[in-house]
Amino acid sequence: MNRKGIRLEPAVSDAGTAPVQTGDPSRFLNRDLEWLEFNRRVLDMAADDSVPLLERVRFLSIFSANLDEFFMKRVGTLRQQIEENTASPVPDALTPAQQMQSIRERVQKLGRDQADALRNGILPGLRDKGIDLLTWEELSHDERTEARAWFHRNVFPILTPLAVDPGHRFPFISNMSVSLGVMLRRPGESEQLFARVKVPEIPSRLYQIPGTRRFTPLQEIIEHNLGELFPGMEILKVLPFRVTRNAEIEPDHEDADDLLEAIQRQLRERRFARVVRLEIAAGANPRILRFLTEELQIDPEDIYETTGLIDYAGLNQVADLDQTELHFSKWTAPAPRGLEDEESDIFAAIRQGDLLVHHPYESFHSSVERLIEQAANDPKVLCIKQSLYRTSGDSSFVSSLIRAAEAGKQVAVLVELRARFDEARNILWARKLEDAGVHVAYGVVGLKTHTKTSLVVRQESGGIRCYGHVGTGNYNSKTARLYEDLGLLTCDPEITDDLTSLFNYMTGRSRQREYKKLLVAPVGMKKRFLELIEREIQLSKPGRPGRIVAKMNQLEDRGVMDALYRASQAGVQIDLIVRGFCCLRPGVPGLSENIRVRSLLGRFLEHSRIFWFQGGHADPLDGDYFIGSADWMYRNLQTRVEAATPIERPEHKARLWEILTMALEERRQAWEMHGDGTYTKVGWRDMDPQDPRAIGLHARLMRAALERNAASREQGGSPRV
Repeated sequence: MNRKGIRLEPAVSDAGTAPVQTGDPSRFLNRDLEWLEFNRRVLDMAADDSVPLLERVRFLSIFSANLDEFFMKRVGTLRQQIEENTASPVPDALTPAQQMQSIRERVQKLGRDQADALRNGILPGLRDKGIDLLTWEELSHDERTEARAWFHRNVFPILTPLAVDPGHRFPFISNMSVSLGVMLRRPGESEQLFARVKVPEIPSRLYQIPGTRRFTPLQEIIEHNLGELFPGMEILKVLPFRVTRNAEIEPDHEDADDLLEAIQRQLRERRFARVVRLEIAAGANPRILRFLTEELQIDPEDIYETTGLIDYAGLNQVADLDQTELHFSKWTAPAPRGLEDEESDIFAAIRQGDLLVHHPYESFHSSVERLIEQAANDPKVLCIKQSLYRTSGDSSFVSSLIRAAEAGKQVAVLVELRARFDEARNILWARKLEDAGVHVAYGVVGLKTHTKTSLVVRQESGGIRCYGHVGTGNYNSKTARLYEDLGLLTCDPEITDDLTSLFNYMTGRSRQREYKKLLVAPVGMKKRFLELIEREIQLSKPGRPGRIVAKMNQLEDRGVMDALYRASQAGVQIDLIVRGFCCLRPGVPGLSENIRVRSLLGRFLEHSRIFWFQGGHADPLDGDYFIGSADWMYRNLQTRVEAATPIERPEHKARLWEILTMALEERRQAWEMHGDGTYTKVGWRDMDPQDPRAIGLHARLMRAALERNAASREQGGSPRV
């Protein structure tokens, strides 16, 4: 290849992988089981001794948060299918009952691995650094005295023990709450009574002993001071437990007279939704467990016993400790080239040529936030339009949009109220924006709005000019420091015309289906991607095969996967970089021997979507490049509003090719996928420590960002090259 190319290794099929025929449901892997395989890789980060110690603690918490979301979103639906004896909406090699059994077996194994990683790996490492996570029994006498005094001052007044008897109904157990089930009796009587004590968050469920880096779970302190709550009673048994409720409640929004009210009603219903998991401490008292099972109306299959912590979220307090050597090195993203001067005119910079920005390697604040901030303050700006899927409390976007509206500019914002688990926050932002006079729309009926797009209309000497942003990630200042994403800042009139049409589609009654440059879902994106895959098939020749490289979060759309299978059988060489779950089977003889799949996990969450098609060209920079908000999933391509933009400037194509090349070369934070859905971590420990592939993708890209910034400053902020 000319310029930067990648040498392709022959695809090696998995030994023992049975042939899979086209049309056989088993040609696709089960989505839920593959999601658990992804979370297994997250857990592997917690067990990896090359990861800084406190970051390993963080990965333990991330693993648990992921698993919580999995149960809330996926397990309730499976339970319903089993009870109603209905199959999955799409053909699957496994029945819902088989899926549920496999999920349970894998989750139990993952739970044991998590407890082992904490007990045998992380806790000893923390102890060596003077950091301890202790049970009540492990505290010294003086520490217990101090903890008890703190309990009386700060916790005891909050606690509300709730008895259960003929005069007291079983209390409501909120989602994700940690509780103590207490069995007690009056002295001299045989009747055993049940009470529940909720463990509050104040603000954490870990207590830090003053002046030390020694912690103990709040649950432990409450459990060993229950006599204060039940004076004169005999406490027989205590069982810590945690409840997870189903969040997959989807009312018919299409018939709703008011979408905002419908979402608020959905949130209320979710609070009381079915329990899909009960986590309990090991060695549970059978009587308490039987009582909880009956009152929560769950089956034995919904109960998960743990030898580790009931609630790993509290570990974030430990992970937040300010001990530099136990964290990833501090990273402050430099401004993108051409935007180094905070006082400069961002519109003038964009007029010099499109800007491709890569976060968190380049500052989100100095680029995307700055566009909207300057637009709000610029008297020449007439109109601002933006789609908000998820944003953050420290984001400047909402305040900038409000300021623009108050200054008399026309401001239109698409707020997606149905962004899962962010509904309440988005309702709050929507109301604040409406109160300031912003035109707020809640999206296209029947579709979620997931696109990451902004449009600024500005009056200039030559007339009206539009500026746009098309990104792969949310307008969220917090996640922009942790998630890897790309964005294009442009005043290309064809793209901004498309953005104008897209916003009309999202906020009005437009039925436009044709766009000049943007790929828009659900109206044409999937069709175009299938055409590009088919083109690679037609252009593929012996000795000069077609080539596709695609990077995304998940891969699940069956139409796209079947097209990739056909391309593989035609000899097209396909490399897929899929961070999360992938339902395609790579390397299967006769089906996908020319497809390779790898997953990258590390310091930053790989979130960008990049798609490259060779198009018959010898030079990879002559191929077709796209970035956008959509994964190759059915929901992204068929039931969401999404946008992807072509990347056309040669220097930007070179940048994307460099990112893809590094990702395919990566050894330190890469896993290779096999045809049976399992993954093997790529080895790096035997490599030269200075080999870029052993340094890690994120470290390489941080280094490259600093080098670009230094070169730009040496040139005095010269035009981009």
